[in-house]
Amino acid sequence: MSPLIEVSDLRKYYPIRKGVLRRQVAQVHAVDGVSFAVNEAETLGLVGESGCGKSTVGRAVLRLIEPTAGAVKLRGRDITQLGKSDLRPLRREMQIVFQDPFSSLNPRIRVGDIVGEPLKVHGIGDRRQREEKVAQLFARVGLRAAQMRNYPHQFSGGQRQRVSIARALALDPSFIVADEPVSALDVSIQAQVINLLMDLQRESRLSYLFISHNLAVVEHIAHRVAVMYLGRIVEYADKATLFTRPLHPYTEALLAAVPMPDPTLKRQKRHVSGDVPSPISPPSGCHFHPRCPYAEARCRVESPVLREVATGHQVACHLR
Repeated sequence: MSPLIEVSDLRKYYPIRKGVLRRQVAQVHAVDGVSFAVNEAETLGLVGESGCGKSTVGRAVLRLIEPTAGAVKLRGRDITQLGKSDLRPLRREMQIVFQDPFSSLNPRIRVGDIVGEPLKVHGIGDRRQREEKVAQLFARVGLRAAQMRNYPHQFSGGQRQRVSIARALALDPSFIVADEPVSALDVSIQAQVINLLMDLQRESRLSYLFISHNLAVVEHIAHRVAVMYLGRIVEYADKATLFTRPLHPYTEALLAAVPMPDPTLKRQKRHVSGDVPSPISPPSGCHFHPRCPYAEARCRVESPVLREVATGHQVACHLR
């Protein structure tokens, strides 16, 4: 069975222009050749440090920003070359939940109208039918229908994120990009929202691209995990394999930084020196080699290819 979403060699570069004539003098390599697939009713976790390009990948997959190169296929159909009119009906299949539930909601509009707006834009039902649909969506995400008349500032952070999820569900999508959906919430509320997303997935066979820097959350919700570093995927495996047998030095360092719930247990520290290089002028060869404790001469000049080293386990490292 072919995957629901298939991304091939996705790239997004931002030009840097200077001078009176605004000539391009450099470019930011935000996403630099990313490939992955998301199956039906599956959650792919996309993890990495801030600034590695995770959110850019999510927006480029949905064509909220236009990719520089590469292909994104929805049910086998390439959507990267479609015009606005052809893309419009496919947008019902793909939605997004943003990181900040307050800034992603218009403060001047009642939340019932915010959730119902996608239905209105796509011409679904009359006014009464849309109101009934919105009331059903509110109940589905754990809110009361009476709250439809309230404004975003009248809700807590967790409730606002539930409104955002209801809006994403309005058009009955198959695929949702969840861009750090719980990072702005208290820990107790994070668990409620994560459990809500998992319940919705079981009920409607939703597929998620779950973007996060919190590995503990990703371990709870994801089926497979892709690790990004400076615009590239460096490791890609199922959850159990990645968290128990990481192969890339960067993945090892990320996991070593996760706190242990049992204070009597200690992780083996993986020392990673230096700061993340600039995506304007990324290092030659392996992007991670300036910080890697195992780097060899080959790593400085030859870029490693993401290759399968075990069934379903891919890694971009010359030493593996």
